[in-house]
Amino acid sequence: MGHRRRRTDAAPLFAAAAVAYSANVALGSAVAAKVIDTSNFRWLHHAIYIATCATAAAAFSAIIWGRPKHASRRAALALAPAAAPLAAIPYLGTHSRRHPLVALAAAPFIVAGLICSRLATDRK
Repeated sequence: MGHRRRRTDAAPLFAAAAVAYSANVALGSAVAAKVIDTSNFRWLHHAIYIATCATAAAAFSAIIWGRPKHASRRAALALAPAAAPLAAIPYLGTHSRRHPLVALAAAPFIVAGLICSRLATDRK
């Protein structure tokens, strides 16, 4: 019998994590390039960072409850390594070259989780 393709039911959470991460990278890049001055609202970058971490954690929770099970686990495991750079960012300082490099280290895992959640194959 043929393969049935369907996305995981947690796919919107993976998309939300990717959108929050992209917004944070865009804002951080704009500030670094001095396109935007956030001196009056620095909290915005921090709030988007917290949203990124929260949505990534919610997406990872699909490892427990997501359906189809195999595909949800694969997507959550693809996203899991992003936790290390996201957790390290607050401790590395914001005015060094490390900050953007560590922040960008999470990108491949966030993208992989998003792709795995969207293009899941459910074998029956």
